Amino acid sequence: MRLTWDQVFAWRLRRQYVAAPATQLTEIVARLCGVQAQVTSAAELAVALRGSAPQAGALVGALNDRTLIKTWAMRGTLHALTPDLAAAFLSLLASARTWERPVWERNFGASPAEVAALTERVREVLDGAVLTREELVEAVIADPAFHRLGEQLRSGWGALLKPLAWQGAICHGPAQGSKITFADPAQLVDGWPGLPEPDAAAPLAITAYLGAYGPATPEAFDAWLSRGSLRRPVLRRWFSELGETVTEVEVEGRSGYLLTEHLDELVATKPTKAVHLLGGFDQYVLGPGTADTVLLPGDHRAKVSRTAGWISPIVVVGGRIAGTWELADDTVTVAMFDGAPLPGKGFDAAVEHLAQALGRDALTVHAG
Repeated sequence: MRLTWDQVFAWRLRRQYVAAPATQLTEIVARLCGVQAQVTSAAELAVALRGSAPQAGALVGALNDRTLIKTWAMRGTLHALTPDLAAAFLSLLASARTWERPVWERNFGASPAEVAALTERVREVLDGAVLTREELVEAVIADPAFHRLGEQLRSGWGALLKPLAWQGAICHGPAQGSKITFADPAQLVDGWPGLPEPDAAAPLAITAYLGAYGPATPEAFDAWLSRGSLRRPVLRRWFSELGETVTEVEVEGRSGYLLTEHLDELVATKPTKAVHLLGGFDQYVLGPGTADTVLLPGDHRAKVSRTAGWISPIVVVGGRIAGTWELADDTVTVAMFDGAPLPGKGFDAAVEHLAQALGRDALTVHAG
């Protein structure tokens, strides 16, 4: 059995609904293991590009009707997730206890004991309430014990609130105009299961990830989930306990795990030359990570993974990232790597698909 990366990328494009659109938004969000939602427009585009009948504002609508949850999850970034996968991923993130490490306390100014007390205080404040950030902070610091944390709690980065989110104590609620709100997921989200024990959560979390981004190593999963914060012996045990559910395969000299049920499908997959335009912060690149030099050539990584954590919209040719693009009004400016010309066959269809996903009649293309 010989597998190639061209096969893997073609398979991932189908699994992630890029090459074969889905009919249900929740199917897309679940398959992708969540959609990064730091930038709402990017999250909306990610699902629109993968849907057979994209609708404007569909993701926000699913958040507002409580079928999805928005919270700080993988790598400390905001994601829109299905409740069951959110609970599983948060359980593993909480198990890392990153906020109990000295470096975290030095950076964010709260001790493990203060985070534990803050968690309980926020649970009390949010009981039966959905509050704006200002309302939440004022209610918390009404207790003098939390006065000194006020500035950090008001920070838009949410550093002090992330450990609470990972423990299932807080999530984002429906926006009030331009203001974000917070709520208790147990009271906000339909079907919220609560956080399982990490050992119970691991099989669901890992198999979901491999179902979209496999073949992958335990280290790749951990980098995607927690930036490498999980304890390695525990991580390896979780993978080992999957038993025959997964199969270790080799792709051009690199080993990784794949769900056994997907093995025959991947072996039968033919490489593709298809062209796709994917938006900023797209899971196609975030899943394996921008450090994967097979997917994204290392000398072009800085064009995709930019300052302040910004991830550029990407041009995907044959499953590999081959350039970036930007949108201004109705003009798409495309910059191919190494000065390559714009892709030929399939490019016009990709632009048309992008226009449809954006709700535009047409887009003009400019080579950057």
